[in-house]
Amino acid sequence: IVIIRQLNAALEYGFEYMGATTRLVITPLTDRCWMTITGALRIKMGAAPAGPAGTGKTESTKDLAKALGKFCVVFNCSEQITSKMIHKLFKGLACVGAWSCLDEFNRIDIEVLSVIAQKIQIMRT
Repeated sequence: IVIIRQLNAALEYGFEYMGATTRLVITPLTDRCWMTITGALRIKMGAAPAGPAGTGKTESTKDLAKALGKFCVVFNCSEQITSKMIHKLFKGLACVGAWSCLDEFNRIDIEVLSVIAQKIQIMRT
């Protein structure tokens, strides 16, 4: 077992091979984002980076997943997302232990958001 430590968080390395891919340039903003996400993971929570478009929220999350050896699935959300689609996504993520980045999360209908909240609550228990 390989443990990755950042601040007071200790996370297991995932050993997911993603090939020789490029990495992000680490800036103070990226560093702060990583510290916030790892802190949330330490207490078994998720993270929801917020900010203007094009500031690197999705890329920072993907790069942190890569640094921790975890596969990250980016799912572009829209008004057409159904609770059945979310169920299938979460089922697949749980089977392989992958992360998900729900891009454009604010576009999802309120009924589907309710289902997402229930699914996440079930997974956390």
